[in-house]
Amino acid sequence: MEAFLRSVGYDNWVLPALLLIPLAGAVILLAMAQAAGTADESSKRSARMVSFATFFLEFIVSVGLWWTFDPASAGWQATIDKAWIPMWGIRFTLGLDGISLMMILLTTFIMPLTVLGSWTSVKSKVNTYYAMMLILTTGMLGVFMARDLFLFYVMWEVMLIPMYFIIGVWGGERRIYASIKFFIYTMLPSLLMLVAILYLGVHAGSGGTPNFSYDNLLATGALSPKTAMWLFAAFFLAFAVKVPIFPFHTWLPDAHVEAPTGGSVVLASIMLKMGTYGFLRFALPLFPGAAMNPTVRALMVTLAVIGIIYGALVAMVQPDFKKLVAYSSVSHLGFVMLGIFALTVQSVQGALMIMINHGISTVALFLLIGMMYERRHSRAIDSYGGIARVVPMFAALLTLVSFSSIGLPATNGFIGEFLVLIGSFKPYPVATGIATTAVIFAACYLLWAIQRILFNPLDKKENEHMPDLNWREISLMAPLVVVIIWLGFYPAPVLRRMEGASKALVTRVEQGAAMAKTTGAPTVVLNGTEAP
Repeated sequence: MEAFLRSVGYDNWVLPALLLIPLAGAVILLAMAQAAGTADESSKRSARMVSFATFFLEFIVSVGLWWTFDPASAGWQATIDKAWIPMWGIRFTLGLDGISLMMILLTTFIMPLTVLGSWTSVKSKVNTYYAMMLILTTGMLGVFMARDLFLFYVMWEVMLIPMYFIIGVWGGERRIYASIKFFIYTMLPSLLMLVAILYLGVHAGSGGTPNFSYDNLLATGALSPKTAMWLFAAFFLAFAVKVPIFPFHTWLPDAHVEAPTGGSVVLASIMLKMGTYGFLRFALPLFPGAAMNPTVRALMVTLAVIGIIYGALVAMVQPDFKKLVAYSSVSHLGFVMLGIFALTVQSVQGALMIMINHGISTVALFLLIGMMYERRHSRAIDSYGGIARVVPMFAALLTLVSFSSIGLPATNGFIGEFLVLIGSFKPYPVATGIATTAVIFAACYLLWAIQRILFNPLDKKENEHMPDLNWREISLMAPLVVVIIWLGFYPAPVLRRMEGASKALVTRVEQGAAMAKTTGAPTVVLNGTEAP
């Protein structure tokens, strides 16, 4: 396979192709809507088929990266570098390493499943809905591929607009409130990050032309401690809201609950990972002195542990199953932040594994909740009870997926949390000990929920004739179950592909922090320009 892909120049065109395929699909869907005029069942089915075919093609094209990627190399691979806006020093520069590789594959794996998951639930403006999903995919993939900070910012904002419409048009009763809150919370901090990007680009440039190249910014001299701290703060706010870190999380439960199933799936599996990816890719490597400042680091670890415990405790008391899973995401992403700022190879790899595994397990939970809602039009846990007697296939899948979200050994959720806790114990033993209790809390809120939904007395007549999963729904869940079991028993291939990039990140940040600590210069020269 690898030889064939090399023979067709796969690395030279795969990343631009992955950005263009969804855009082409979106154009086709919008053209179909314009031509059809009226939205009958035939045109809706055609829109679903075209969107699924586009996402499936995207996945097939991307899966070759698994074979062509060299795990022994910590540098960029499959690179593309073209002039975009030369007068502003902006280039169309793409590339991937072990970190972005897994995020790209997670994205292309999940998106076809979102089409199957919303096959019957989205009934109005179907062409537009899937066109928004396709445009959103280009933005998300662009974030993971971008090696130019201005290009990164463009992609970061591109993905905001489709999700705003997905929540606001196809969401629940409070969709307008949720979509506006999502937009404001994520837009305003991003503007501060844009200011920081412009500052970096101007001062790293030469001859009056800015330079936004990620590699160039890494190679320039250290910023003064004060400047680095302000710039880190701007990036921190943008990424902290996206994660979301406590106390910047309040937009998430509303967005998850009001979003359609497909929107919740994309939010949970991919968009939340944009924030943690931003810390790994930009905030820590660009500002190691600020990020590893003892006070800042202790604050980040403290917020991570608060998020872990707070998210788990609040999830326990949620009457709405979808909101329960939303708060569980706050807890899981807290583990990711703990692993990132513990900054050991084990903790960073564990954080990456949680990013992947949360994207699998939580997606499966949201899809199953969507299937429940289509049958009973309720997400309230008390609306169910004892349904394992009438929907055994659904019950088996919900139990397995809940176990994976808890982190039961032999499921995908275990290895990531284990690595984070092992890797974080030496630098932060007390914080790690407190975070470990959240594993027990996770068992409490999820096992209690599935007990009330599946195994309590079947005392509601409307549940007695609830249909079990159909073949489309079983086909939708099968790939997720396979990945849950595979990563539970044999995560080595994934860890091997991320190891080089994880080691390089830890080394770069440690060396950069040590250099910033020893120099502490009030001013430095960035490519010939003095920076305050």
